[in-house]
Amino acid sequence: QVQLVESGGGLVQAGGSLRLSCAASGSMTSIHAMGWYRQAPGKQRELVASITSGGNKNYADSVKGRFTISRDNAKNTVYLQMNSLKPEDTAVYYCNAGIVITTSMYDYWGQGTQVTVSS
Repeated sequence: QVQLVESGGGLVQAGGSLRLSCAASGSMTSIHAMGWYRQAPGKQRELVASITSGGNKNYADSVKGRFTISRDNAKNTVYLQMNSLKPEDTAVYYCNAGIVITTSMYDYWGQGTQVTVSS
């Protein structure tokens, strides 16, 4: 059974930094794109950043220059380094991955980790 387990959320003051991690575990053939989404209260879930298996990255305009996504394919882990955090970054952050099991690809989500930025 494949699982995505997130860690690294918490409470930080504006201007501070946090690093989120998400590790995929279980029986899988390969992992395609991995990414981070976030959902603030009363808002829709939105893409924050994504990275392909080859390392191509994509960022939401609101986080460009402040957040960096990376992955360690050997560890099946994706990271999100968040710097210069703002109160508007407060949300539940979810990890997402496209995981291939034998010949089919499935969309997996982590349980979410809370990030709170105080002003």
